Amino acid sequence: MKLLLTSVFGPYGVDDEYGEKENKMELFHNQVTREQGIFSYRFNHGSQGLYFLAENIDMPTAILDFPTFKRFKQELKKGYDYVGISFIIPNFKKAKAMARAVRKLSPKTKIILGGHGVNIPDIESMIDQDFICKGEGVYFLRELFGEKMNKLIKHPLEYSSFNRQVMGAPWAPDSGILIPGVGCVNKCRFCATSHFFGNYIPYLKTGKDIFDVCCRYEDEMNITDFGVLDENFLKMKDRALELLDLMEKHDRHFSFAIFSSAETLKDLGDLDILVRMGVTFIWVGVESKKEIYAKNKGADFSILLRELRKRGISVLASSILFIEEHDKNTIWEDVDFVTSLNPDYVQFSPLGPIPGTKLYDDYEKQGKVIKDIPYESHHGQGKIWFYHDHFSRDESEDFLRLAFEIDYNRNGASILRDIKTTLEGYSYCRNHPDERIRWRLELFKKRLKMMRYFLMASTFFVQNRKSEALLKEIKKTYRLQFGRIGLVSWAASLLVVFFSIKEYLRCRIVGDLRVPKTTYRALNKAFKHKYYPVKDFNAIKDKVRIPYRLSELPRD
Repeated sequence: MKLLLTSVFGPYGVDDEYGEKENKMELFHNQVTREQGIFSYRFNHGSQGLYFLAENIDMPTAILDFPTFKRFKQELKKGYDYVGISFIIPNFKKAKAMARAVRKLSPKTKIILGGHGVNIPDIESMIDQDFICKGEGVYFLRELFGEKMNKLIKHPLEYSSFNRQVMGAPWAPDSGILIPGVGCVNKCRFCATSHFFGNYIPYLKTGKDIFDVCCRYEDEMNITDFGVLDENFLKMKDRALELLDLMEKHDRHFSFAIFSSAETLKDLGDLDILVRMGVTFIWVGVESKKEIYAKNKGADFSILLRELRKRGISVLASSILFIEEHDKNTIWEDVDFVTSLNPDYVQFSPLGPIPGTKLYDDYEKQGKVIKDIPYESHHGQGKIWFYHDHFSRDESEDFLRLAFEIDYNRNGASILRDIKTTLEGYSYCRNHPDERIRWRLELFKKRLKMMRYFLMASTFFVQNRKSEALLKEIKKTYRLQFGRIGLVSWAASLLVVFFSIKEYLRCRIVGDLRVPKTTYRALNKAFKHKYYPVKDFNAIKDKVRIPYRLSELPRD
C-alpha cells in the first residue's frame, strides 16, 4: 500500500484557466511587502502539513510539492493506492483537474481531499473523491488506514522557507519550522484556520517536547532559528516557560518567530521573557482600532509595539479592511491607526467570508456573499467577493493597494524598519543588568552583521523620504556601535548591489513572477520509526538520518 500526498500544480500567480495572477505562492511579497518594489521579500514556504502528515503515519508515503500538472500525471503512473490532494479555495479548479486525472490515469487509486478548500459548500459533489478530511489530518489518516491513534507524534525536520531572495540577493535556508499544534481557542469570526481545526490541538504538549525537537534540529541540521506555525504560541504559557527553563538550564539557546494575540502578550507579564526565549519576530492581529475582538480588549497597541521593538522584537501588525464599520472615511482611520503604530511590517487583508467560518455563515444568511464570483477569485489580494454597503468590488482593490502604499511611504521600507529594531535590541541587551538578557547580545550581533550588507544597495534604490531618513539613522548607529565597514563587508555589500540591479532589471523587463521548483520526496519507511540506542549511534550516524532525540546524547 502506498500513499501520494501532493499540493496543487503550477504555475502559480498567473492568469490562466485555473487561477489568477494575484494568487502568488509568496506570503510576504503578496500580502505584506507587496508595494515595496526591490525591498519586498521573496520567500516560498513549503506545504509543511504534507511533511508533518507523512512523518506520522506508517503507510509508505511520497510527497510531491509544487508540481507541474505533467509531473503530477507522471507520478500517478507509478501506481499509488491513495492520493491526498491538499488545496485552498482559490485553487479549486486545480484540485478538480487533478482528481479527474487520477480517475483517468489510475482509476483504482482512492482520492483524499484535504485543506481549506474542502469547506466549499457541496464539495462532495463538485470534485470526484473517496474521502474528505475536514480539519486535523494526522488522526484522520491514522483512523482511515487502521493505524494506532495514540502513537507518539514525531515532528519532521524541515526548513521553514526556501527559494529566498532579499533585494535580489540569494539567502540560503537557515531556519526550521515548528508546528506545536493547530487551531486556536479564540475563534475570531473571520479566522479560517481556527474554525477549520476547531479547538486547539497540541502536537507538542510540553516545553520538553518542543525543546527536544529544537535540539534535534541543531544536532542534525545546525539550525537554531525557528518559524513557529502556531496560531497563538504563547497561549499555553506553562509550556512556553518550561521551554525557556530547559533552554537556560542546558545552555541550548534558540530563537523564534511566532504568532501571538495582544491579550496573550498581556497575560505573559514581563516582556523580557520573550528576549530570554529568543523571540525575534511576532505577528500580532491588530485588526481595527475598534475593540471588536475579545483578543484585543483593553490592549494599548501603541505601548505594546513600542516595548516589543525596544527589545529588538520585530512586529508584523495585521489589519482587516472592509469590515462592517468601514465606509470611505472610517476605513482610513484604521489605516492611519495601524501605520501610526510604526510596526516593522503591515499586512492589510480584506475581510473575506471563507466557508466554514462564522463570518461566512452570517453573510450567507444575510445574502451578502456574491454567488457568481469564481472560487479562483477568492484569494484576498484583489477584489472582495461580498456585497458591502460602501464599497464596490473594483473600489476595494484600489483601496487595498493604496493602504499598502500609505504604509510604505509613511514608515519606509520594512527591511530598514527591521534593521532599526534589531539595533535597538542590541543596545537593550548590551546595557541590561540581567545576565540572561545580555546573553542574547550575540544573536543580535550575528543578525546585524548580515543586515549591514544590504545598506549599500538600499542607498541606490531608496524610494521615499522616510526610507532615506531611516537609512541615514541606521548608518550612523552602525558607525557608533561597530565602527566603519571593513573590506570584507564592503565586498559583500557590493555583491548585494549587483544582485539588486540584476533583480530590478529582471522585474522591469521580464516581470516579477517567481515559481518554486517541484520537490519530490519518497520517505524511507525502513528507518522512519526505528530508534537506535546511544551505543550504536557512531556506527550509523553518517549513513542515515536518525529521528533520535539527540539532545540526550553527550555534546561531544
